[in-house]
Amino acid sequence: MTIQPPHIFNFTQESHYLEIMAGSVTELWQQREEGEFSGVDQVTIRWTAITQQQADKMILLVNGRVESYWKYQELIHDLAQQGYDVYAIDHRGQGVSGRLADDSELGHVEEFDDYVTDLETFFRTVITPKGYRQHFMLAHSMGGTIGSLFLARNPGAIDSAVLSAPMHGINIKNWMRPIASPLARVVEQLQRQPDYAPGQVPYYPKPFVDNPLCQSEVRYHWFRDLYEKMPELKIGGPSARWVWQGIAAAKQSIALATQITSPVLLLQASDDTIIDNQAHYRFCQAMQDADKPCELKVIHGARHELLFESDKYRQPVLAAAINHFRKAEIENG
Repeated sequence: MTIQPPHIFNFTQESHYLEIMAGSVTELWQQREEGEFSGVDQVTIRWTAITQQQADKMILLVNGRVESYWKYQELIHDLAQQGYDVYAIDHRGQGVSGRLADDSELGHVEEFDDYVTDLETFFRTVITPKGYRQHFMLAHSMGGTIGSLFLARNPGAIDSAVLSAPMHGINIKNWMRPIASPLARVVEQLQRQPDYAPGQVPYYPKPFVDNPLCQSEVRYHWFRDLYEKMPELKIGGPSARWVWQGIAAAKQSIALATQITSPVLLLQASDDTIIDNQAHYRFCQAMQDADKPCELKVIHGARHELLFESDKYRQPVLAAAINHFRKAEIENG
């Protein structure tokens, strides 16, 4: 198999975005399979899959905080066009999976490790029985933390992984870093029930202008419109407990990086203000020090949501991801 150069990949273009979303993307989405299973503490975890006849390779898509697989219809379409079956879950407490607090818009979790256990259950009970020859992972943001911990706990399960702006650290102001986790713990103790961390609020649609997520206006408005059409997808700020759990999990993902055996491509957005980009270097260095393959690729000028960015950023991101997977396909025969 010859690896295609990035410029000939046929990914969705912004110039025909709404037409494509209403056409081939919707047509494929209507063919999706959906299911559910009981995660940790019997929380309902919903999942979806787009499968094709005779595909022997699959991509496990692991989305970020406040996201849903409904948001990833365009990406799933683009990946399917490259010959992959695609599977995704909605994490506990968000998307169409079971909520964990009385306030349905609160981003809450009891134990961050529950995200990982849910993903393991999905992989073991839904994906593994399908008998795919090769398994790949594409994980974004908080999903990158979950994916990193999954890879460390399940060496050999994934042939190759791409981490998009993974949350190996949270972007916290320097003066706050030493006290952020202890403060969140104290605030949680003072709350009678799970509630927002200081400064956090329920969902509201931030205007496109100066938003920290992406520079593609058409993609940004599409997913904001989706959340208005499906208000059950709306998630606001994190709970105090999620904050200190998230900080701890990000640190753990670096500490356990030495246990990852899958080749990792880490895609970093240079203009990311959501996560701590410096943590990416510590993660990759830990893998490399253990003689494990980790490549870090910086997408200059891009913001956090690399998979929803303007074409000039998103196209090379997807091309790099597909080429990374295809390299593993060739090496593994």
